[in-house]
Amino acid sequence: MVYAATLGTLFSCNPDGVELLSTNTRSRIIANMPTPIQLVIHGASGRNGKRLVALGSVDPDVKLVGAIVRPNSPSLGEDAGVQAGVAELGLSMSAVWPTAADVAIDFSSPEGSQHALDHCASSKTPLVIASTGLSPSQIESIERASKLIPICYAPNMSVAVNLTMKLVEQAARALKTVTGGADVEIIERHHRFKEDSPSGTALKFGQIVAKEMSLDSHVHGREGLCGKRPHNEIGYHAVRVGDDAGQHTIVFGMMGETIELRVAASNRDCYASGAIAAAKWLVGKPPNMYSMFDVLGL
Repeated sequence: MVYAATLGTLFSCNPDGVELLSTNTRSRIIANMPTPIQLVIHGASGRNGKRLVALGSVDPDVKLVGAIVRPNSPSLGEDAGVQAGVAELGLSMSAVWPTAADVAIDFSSPEGSQHALDHCASSKTPLVIASTGLSPSQIESIERASKLIPICYAPNMSVAVNLTMKLVEQAARALKTVTGGADVEIIERHHRFKEDSPSGTALKFGQIVAKEMSLDSHVHGREGLCGKRPHNEIGYHAVRVGDDAGQHTIVFGMMGETIELRVAASNRDCYASGAIAAAKWLVGKPPNMYSMFDVLGL
């Protein structure tokens, strides 16, 4: 992996005179060295965080330099590799960020994500945000911070999910004026521990459909005498069972035929590997708000 960028990008400042890239990132790009990126995992003790540690530890393009957890985490001080179920890495779970890093991945909680955003904005560290359930005000904070640092934010880091989003976009555009109309329902299924509902991915699918088909009503489940289904709505249905890693089905129902686009994860590695790919891609990019569509060239 080789990093390249123009000196203008490396040393330019925003209108307020704030440097766009950290000294550590600039020096690594200038050296044009194919050395591993120095990666920090924020939320390293979580289910997805542990998979990030596990996959990052065996990736030759990655050097883990930080495994950040909350100050009262029971994992504090434990070896990140052992906690992730792999070999000891000599990297302790800590609430203190390392002094130098090329990029960070936040896979924590809404509250934790804000902490990661604040730190990375102040330290000029590129940030991949994979946490879900963020509030509108947090999204606004991310947009403001993206004027200072490059940020990749997506409700889902899976390559398959993002490709499916493109397929849904194309289908919705094609069916907007289909004879008789098309009804759209989104069904998502996740593990019993997931706290937000519907999933951020389901909501993103809905946003895509709403934009392409000019639909303005979002309904979450149905019960009782709801009456006939209006054409301008998108229905969402959340299922929580066992240890399901995540499934989404987008149904386009027409008169006489139906299209179902389904994407499913068999484990969490698809999210972790996608986040790591985004982190590699983000190093050296100018400040902006990026998505997985940018990472995948979609």
